[in-house]
Amino acid sequence: MSVGPVDKQRNENHLVHWEPNFLSSSIFQPFDSLRDTINKFSEWPSVDDLECLKQIVNRSVHTRSGKPLRFVPQSMPSNEFSQQYEPRIFQTGEVQTRKNNWHDFFNALVWITFPQAKAALNQIHFNALQCALKDGQKQRGPLRDAATLFDESGVVVVCSDKALTDLLRNHEWKKLFWEQREAVLSSMRFFVFGHGLYEKALNPYLGMTGKSIIFDVEQSLLNLPLLEQIKTLDERLVPFLLQEKFTSADLVPIPILGYPSWLPDNNCEVFYENKQYFRPHPSRRKG
Repeated sequence: MSVGPVDKQRNENHLVHWEPNFLSSSIFQPFDSLRDTINKFSEWPSVDDLECLKQIVNRSVHTRSGKPLRFVPQSMPSNEFSQQYEPRIFQTGEVQTRKNNWHDFFNALVWITFPQAKAALNQIHFNALQCALKDGQKQRGPLRDAATLFDESGVVVVCSDKALTDLLRNHEWKKLFWEQREAVLSSMRFFVFGHGLYEKALNPYLGMTGKSIIFDVEQSLLNLPLLEQIKTLDERLVPFLLQEKFTSADLVPIPILGYPSWLPDNNCEVFYENKQYFRPHPSRRKG
C-alpha cells in the first residue's frame, strides 16, 4: 500500500475487485483469526461464507434484543419501519449485506469481531428511530450522530502509560509516534473499529483520520492473546457507547497512519513534520 501527497485528492477509483491480500497490512490485525479462511476465498464471499466466518471466532453474535445475527442479501427499500436497516437488525437479527461490496464486507467482519459493541450501536439507532417515529421527529440527534461516526470511523485506543495518552489527547503527534515510538509499540495499541475506515485502508491516503475511544488499561491486558484483548475491549465498549451523554465530542481524532509500522513511509522523522496531516491541537493553531 502507498499514499500520495497530502494535497492530492483521494483516488476514488478504489479497489473494486476481490483481493484477499489486504490482510497483509497491520491495520487489519483485528481480523487475524479469520485470515486463513479469507485467504482461501478466490472470489467475493457470499452471505453463506460470512456465516462460516462467524463460526470461526466461536463467540455469541446476537442483537441486544436477543436475536441471533444473520447476514442476508440486501432487499428492496421499504418505508415500513420494521424493514428499515437498523430496525430489521434489532428485531430480526438480519443484517442486509450487498454483494461484492467492501463496505458491507467490512461491516460484517466488525460484527463478527466486535459483536457486543456493534449490537450496542444498533440498539442506539433502533431506540432513536423508534422515538422519532412516535414523536414525528426528522432530525437524527447527537447520539445517533456519534454512534454513526464511531461505527464508520472508530478506533479503540488502549494504553498502559498515561503519559502517552496525554500526548495523544494534546495532539503531540511527533512526540508520540516518533520520539516515543518504542513506548507506543510496547504500551499502546490501536484497534480499528469503523468499517468505513477499513474500506479507506485498502488504499490509505494522508488525511485518513480515526475517531477514537481511549481506554487506560493495565499492561497485563496488552500481554494477552489478540482474541482475548479484543473480547475484553468489546465488553468495555458497551457501557461507554450506551451512556446517555455519549456525543461526537467524546471521540478523539487521530491521524492513524502515524502509528508505527502501519505505513512504510512513517519510518522516518520527516513524515511526522507534515502539519497538514499531523495537525496541532486547536488551542495551538494560528488564526
